[in-house]
Amino acid sequence: MITYRATGIVLGNCWGSGQGSYPAIEITATNGASLVQQIENGIKDGSLDDGMGFESIVGALMCVETIDVREIDGKTFTAIDYEDEYFGDLTPEQEKLLADASLS
Repeated sequence: MITYRATGIVLGNCWGSGQGSYPAIEITATNGASLVQQIENGIKDGSLDDGMGFESIVGALMCVETIDVREIDGKTFTAIDYEDEYFGDLTPEQEKLLADASLS
């Protein structure tokens, strides 16, 4: 069985002026398309930030985990693949800002 999980950081427009970053909520799904749709919806409706309450969300840098669990001859094997992905309409400068923020 393959499942997906994404965690990361969002870039948002602060009320008044400026931009800032904040941790994103954790997203889980049973397929990749659903995961992407949930992330994109969270950017559009502002729910992807974990309580910061930006005026609007510009985009996000998410670490997407693909978790593959299989049982073979009565033994359970788990393989996890990680990939960082940008979502939203981000400039290269905004992508760098998110990448730098995710390292701190």
